[in-house]
Amino acid sequence: LLTAEQKAPYDEIEDDLKEHAEHIGKNGDNIKHQREHFSMMSEDVYDLVRAFGGGRALYHDHCPMYNEKKGAMWLSEMKEVKNPYFGAEMSTCGTVEEVIK
Repeated sequence: LLTAEQKAPYDEIEDDLKEHAEHIGKNGDNIKHQREHFSMMSEDVYDLVRAFGGGRALYHDHCPMYNEKKGAMWLSEMKEVKNPYFGAEMSTCGTVEEVIK
């Protein structure tokens, strides 16, 4: 049911999304590895949301401390920052960089 304009970005990202999901699912005992793949997956999901829309307001959040202070992004349904990269250690660290409607 995708248009040609929607199919192209999905086809480019599909295999990467599956790989990241697999790594996250199979490495429950290795949070560092899961976070690495979550970071990459978040970039892919952001690209999909930009191509398809989110159907609601989504917040593109940034954690400046992750990956040796190189930073990382994630999407959230909440305006309040809930940082997935540092969990309870720094759960509110980060900023909303973009609101996607």
